[in-house]
Amino acid sequence: MSDTLVIIPTYNEKENVEAIIKATFNQDKAFDVLIVDDNSPDGTADIVTQLQKEYPDRLFLEKRSGKNGLGTAYIHGFKWALQRHYEFIVEMDADFSHNPKDLVRLYESCTQDGADVSVGSRYSVGVNVVNWPMKRVLLSYFASRYVRFITGIPVHDTTAGFVCWSRKVLETMNLDKIKFVGYAFQIEMKFKAWKHGFSIKEVSVVFTDRTKGESKMSGGIISEALFGVIKMKLKGLPK
Repeated sequence: MSDTLVIIPTYNEKENVEAIIKATFNQDKAFDVLIVDDNSPDGTADIVTQLQKEYPDRLFLEKRSGKNGLGTAYIHGFKWALQRHYEFIVEMDADFSHNPKDLVRLYESCTQDGADVSVGSRYSVGVNVVNWPMKRVLLSYFASRYVRFITGIPVHDTTAGFVCWSRKVLETMNLDKIKFVGYAFQIEMKFKAWKHGFSIKEVSVVFTDRTKGESKMSGGIISEALFGVIKMKLKGLPK
């Protein structure tokens, strides 16, 4: 059993799920994987179930009844991990936009460099995004700049979804009081960790847009991030 769990939420990821699981297991460090599937109609969960025969003690599946948002999927995974022995819990996308080869670097940022939270950052050293249209790059980059300006949080990539959390950070937060479910979920989690005084370090990574399957990005997710930040700042957010 590994000390680190990688949580991968899925919805209609049949093109990617087997490859991302095997790539995660193929790293120099051992990781366990939890797939949180939101009742994918394309059979994603069935693929995971078959793979569990190959990785019986390392691959886990939680099936939810419907598509309830990225944030709630991660909260479900966090609670699952905290009920078990894991010391580090990683958020990672299923579509290879996050490179599994960077998992060890995020882990070592916590275990060797003293971070309580390590963030796979697209913007800590330049702009490291591949295959996005310029409009989306600019939107994402300036959204992170905007969040940093409004909140004061010392993180360049506040909307990053490739994050390693130490157990104590998630235990300290009241996960039931996380308000947001889209991009703002990522901001809120980092903001709360920072407000609690935890150390957040950024690890520069290259983000590569998916080549298979469909993006889950929507205008509602973006507006939640933009307007949710102001609400967070004004309310200070309950712990």
